[in-house]
Amino acid sequence: MKRTRSKLFFERAKDVIPGGVNSPVRACKAVNSYPVFFERGEGAYLIDADGNRYIDYVCSWGPLILGHAHPNVIAEVYFASKRGTSFGAPTWLEVEMAEIIRECIPSMEKVRLVNSGTEATMSALRLARAYTGRKKIIKFDGCYHGHADSLLVKAGSGLATFGIPASPGVPEELTAHTLSLPFNDEEAVKEAFEKHGSEIACVILEPVPANMGVVLPKEGFLSFLREITQRYGALLIFDEVITGFRLGLGGAQEKFGIKPDLTCLGKIIGGGLPVGAYGGRAEIMNLVAPEGPVYQAGTLSGNPIAVSAGLATIKELKKPGAYERLEALSKMLEEGLKEILKDLSLPYQVVRCASMLTLFFHDKPVTNFSEAQACDTNKFARFWQGMLERGVYLPPSQFEAWFVSLAHTEREIEETLRAVRETLREIR
Repeated sequence: MKRTRSKLFFERAKDVIPGGVNSPVRACKAVNSYPVFFERGEGAYLIDADGNRYIDYVCSWGPLILGHAHPNVIAEVYFASKRGTSFGAPTWLEVEMAEIIRECIPSMEKVRLVNSGTEATMSALRLARAYTGRKKIIKFDGCYHGHADSLLVKAGSGLATFGIPASPGVPEELTAHTLSLPFNDEEAVKEAFEKHGSEIACVILEPVPANMGVVLPKEGFLSFLREITQRYGALLIFDEVITGFRLGLGGAQEKFGIKPDLTCLGKIIGGGLPVGAYGGRAEIMNLVAPEGPVYQAGTLSGNPIAVSAGLATIKELKKPGAYERLEALSKMLEEGLKEILKDLSLPYQVVRCASMLTLFFHDKPVTNFSEAQACDTNKFARFWQGMLERGVYLPPSQFEAWFVSLAHTEREIEETLRAVRETLREIR
């Protein structure tokens, strides 16, 4: 499969963009390749600059749960743009978005729209510190919450891919207040609270991590975090930027029956356009300016085009049978992968939660970041390259989730599984 134009564009890009990309994992270094430059998306497919078609399981890293260029989303974007691209003032669309979020996720009694997941998590941490009057936060190794300074400690996503434990330019004074613990480790959390309980403002986590690959919380772990934060007067923050509206209309907190104090959203609520949100109990959110003293602002927050795309997406997800269809397709992919591994006598691990999935090149179950890091990343790189040659576009990192969309059909799943079987036979 020729990708001549992608190579050409990448060489040009490196001259004017750091590393030739505007987000590190796109560089494809972890899979010993160069980026594929895409021109358009159609349903479950991406078409690159050379005209090659790929079944897409990146789905813009999660938000395209309806697939590419869904007609209802495109129509709403078109009509919204005809009314104007940005006003720097309130629109009724922002109110509708906040209302539909609260309807689906009742713990978010009040909602503030922002422009990205990073803004959402950064703002939620500031709010938690203000509400509690404390400085320290707990996060978990391999959970990625955006690139705010205090969160770039043992983060996942691109940082896991490149093995960067922290980032230059982040003051030690900020990371000194961040405690990063092993995911799924109750004892480590207990010890941290016993030592620093009166100083801990919050615990923030992806309730189902997807930035070290998909890792499931152990039974009882999320309820344990809810109990211990309440006992010590700290807040529990769910970063549902990926899981929000992906695991169901109510996100991970509905799936696991846990009510956090604050929730961060992004991805799907923008329908493929930049957006984020944070929200929670009214008494906490009332501290946000202009109602309270905690300052946070954004010229493009609640952008009418982005909100229109998000509303159109959520309205499609609310239709009967949408999540049942996603579950059936995702289960078909999971079971097909497991069958192939069994047939080929390969010990790799398949982990799925709803329409998120990871194939770990590891011979033991993966329950935390250190176990994920023990995967055979060289073998994964060869697998990624083989799948690309067979017309399947996967995340170019072992430490990311595959996403299934409503645009996928049984045919795409079957074609994907054929490609997996051929590729694994080739590289074993």
